[in-house]
Amino acid sequence: MSLEQEIKLRVMQEAELDLSGLVWLNDLLESTPYPQHLLSTYFDTPDRALMEFGVGLRLRQVDQQWLQTVKCSGQASDGLHQRKEWEHEIAGPEFDLARLAETDLAPLLENKAVWDAIAPVFTTDFSRLVLPLRLDDGTQIEMAYDVGKVHAGNREQAIHEIELELKKGDIKKCQQLAESLKRALPLEYSDMSKAGIGYSLS
Repeated sequence: MSLEQEIKLRVMQEAELDLSGLVWLNDLLESTPYPQHLLSTYFDTPDRALMEFGVGLRLRQVDQQWLQTVKCSGQASDGLHQRKEWEHEIAGPEFDLARLAETDLAPLLENKAVWDAIAPVFTTDFSRLVLPLRLDDGTQIEMAYDVGKVHAGNREQAIHEIELELKKGDIKKCQQLAESLKRALPLEYSDMSKAGIGYSLS
C-alpha cells in the first residue's frame, strides 16, 4: 500500500498543449519524456457497492503491461488528491484475488453476493506523455499530460489534464510547480478524478 499524492490540473482549451516551449520545465527533466497508451476498465456492482464503500477497482493496460489497482476515495481539495493505493502487475486481464485480499477491498471480496455482481462500469482511453522531473532539492515529481476520453455506455467525456504525482520529497514543492504551470498555461485545479467523471456518466 502507498499513499498517492498528486495534483490534478484541467486544461482549459481543446487544442493540445505544446510543452516544448517551457524552457524552465524542460530544465527540470531527470530523463527523456516518453509516451504511453493507457486503457482502463473500472468495476462496480449495479447498486455501486464499491463506490459506497469508498474504494475503486480497475484493470489497466499500459501498452503491453497489465495492472490491477485499488484506490480509496481519500480526499481532494484545490486540485490535491491524497488517497491510499494498491497497484500490482498482473499477467493479464483477470483479477489477482490474493492481491485484492490484501487491500481495503477485502471485506467486499469476502461477500459473495457483492463480488459476484462485480461488472465493468466505464472505461478510460487516453494517451499520456510522462515527464520525470527532479527539482534542485532532490524532490522527484512525475508529470503526466493526458489526452483522451472516458466512456460509459453511449456517453463520453474528454480527458485533457495534467497530473503531478509526488514520488519523493515535499508535497509543497509539487504545489509550487503547479502554480508555475498555471501561470504559463491555460490550466485550473481540478478535484474530479477520472473515476469521478466515469461515475458521473454511468
